[in-house]
Amino acid sequence: MVADINVTPMVDVMLVMLIIFMVITPMLTKGVQVELVKTKNPIAMADADKEDAILVSVTRNGEVFLGSTKMTADSLPGKVKDLLTNRISKITYLKCDQRSRYERVVEVVDNLRAAGVDQVGLLTESDQKQQEAAAQAPKQGI
Repeated sequence: MVADINVTPMVDVMLVMLIIFMVITPMLTKGVQVELVKTKNPIAMADADKEDAILVSVTRNGEVFLGSTKMTADSLPGKVKDLLTNRISKITYLKCDQRSRYERVVEVVDNLRAAGVDQVGLLTESDQKQQEAAAQAPKQGI
């Protein structure tokens, strides 16, 4: 008889769990992946992570997505208007790639306004490097 613990089943279970998490984690991100603009003073928008949040994305190529559904900017007002019915908060979150054309972003915002959106939340990313550099820099006075 061998008195050692058999760890093979435990390793098998752990590897299966690792694979499951590796497959599911990318699916948890909402909308389309874009490289967000980095800002020094971001404002936290916790409501953007909610399940029922309306998220519009503009990619680097100028493609428009409502959630993860690709559509034209002209068809956006009708779809967003349908989503906004019976809602108290008329806020929509806009997630744009930092290299997308400004003209395209303004076109999307204009179409959101046509749909009756009261507020547009621009999602950005915190620029930690600049914040850390500013904190470490010596204070200078006149």
